Amino acid sequence: MDPVLVAAVCSVIVLLIVAVAAVLVVRSALDGTESKDRARILTAVAEVVRAVRGKR
Repeated sequence: MDPVLVAAVCSVIVLLIVAVAAVLVVRSALDGTESKDRARILTAVAEVVRAVRGKR
């Protein structure tokens, strides 16, 4: 297989894994919370995702 194709496929797989993990973190964080607390929780999760991606 072409090394460039392998690198592209690996990048897509890593991106999908990170996206699924972010969705699962949000779902577990919002499970059983009141609506008044959701904005604060989503902001905190967004900060964690930014930190993991290296944008903070």
